[in-house]
Amino acid sequence: MAIFLTGSTGYIGAHVAANLLEGYGAALNLLVRARDPQEAQLRLWRALQLHVDFPHFYEHLQTKIRVFCGDLTAPGFGLGRDEYDRLVHTTDSVIHCAASLNRKSEKSCLNVNLRGTLEVLTLARQVEHYHGLRRFSEVSTVAVAGKRHNEVVTEDRSIEWDRSDYDPYARTKKFCEHMAQVLLPDTPKTIFRPSIVLGDSRHAETTQFDMVKAFVFLAGLPVLPFRASDKIDIVNVDFVAGAIADLHQKDQPQQDTYHLSSGTASQTFRQITAALAAAQHKRPPIFLPFTEKPFARSVNALSNRRSSLGYGASLLKVFLPYLVWNTVFDNTRVTRELGRKPVPFSQYSYPLLKFSRENQFEYKYLPWPAASGGSAA
Repeated sequence: MAIFLTGSTGYIGAHVAANLLEGYGAALNLLVRARDPQEAQLRLWRALQLHVDFPHFYEHLQTKIRVFCGDLTAPGFGLGRDEYDRLVHTTDSVIHCAASLNRKSEKSCLNVNLRGTLEVLTLARQVEHYHGLRRFSEVSTVAVAGKRHNEVVTEDRSIEWDRSDYDPYARTKKFCEHMAQVLLPDTPKTIFRPSIVLGDSRHAETTQFDMVKAFVFLAGLPVLPFRASDKIDIVNVDFVAGAIADLHQKDQPQQDTYHLSSGTASQTFRQITAALAAAQHKRPPIFLPFTEKPFARSVNALSNRRSSLGYGASLLKVFLPYLVWNTVFDNTRVTRELGRKPVPFSQYSYPLLKFSRENQFEYKYLPWPAASGGSAA
């Protein structure tokens, strides 16, 4: 029997897959959007090469990984009847990690987050019907908390349905949590809500650059439109993925919902920028919070341009609300249960900045080895 994991070729999902394979020796059923098994294997290799070398990856592919080529939003994932039945009868738990992070596109969020989650829940109900479902884990987001300001938010106080949302991503993920509760009322469930996931504390390399581009742009400004004492809840991906894998595999987690965040230990803008400035032997930026509104207007105007500057501004426009809300998400539950804490962003922010700049925001993927004898060669 295997864990059905969606989003395995995504940033967090690949980290989760690596943790399950390397740390637990778990068997995985992976849904991969691809035209054929060869393309799916290549996509998996690109996603997992941050974590394992090719010989280990290929061994996992032969012994622990079962690939299903399909589409999250298609009925039955677009699988043939025999393949879908095979997926149902070989799955004993589910980690739903796939999502559209396109905060600007309501269409994308509706299709992937709502329709896709409904298909995953339908599969989970089938598994539960035939032989029982050990656990259903949903990777959500702290953004389900909606518009906040100057708060410390606990898991039980995050969702308030009369509170406005920042964007379609937050709105649809909130409803995904609701669907899981309604459609799997008796199944053991775990909801994971990461905060701003940015970088890996163990190494500078990353394959996810959208938020990094916004971070690098801001890091290069001599003046920032923020309050220096405001906190920003950034969490390292290795903490997030480790928590998801460990708690999903635990027989009886103590809670049903966890903030995967830095919580009250989140650092202030001043702490982060001071560390970056010291690493580069530069002066830290000046903070002028009264420029926040003019800055936001400038970003909005620039985001409409068809240029690299316009693209950067469009990214910053999406993330700006999350940078000025001065809200953190209590992580006492997860740190107490796991006995470990996230790594402060200041400790690994400069290597991430340096790697991203030096590589022009591109990860240089290794090709499938020609001499491997594998089918994707």
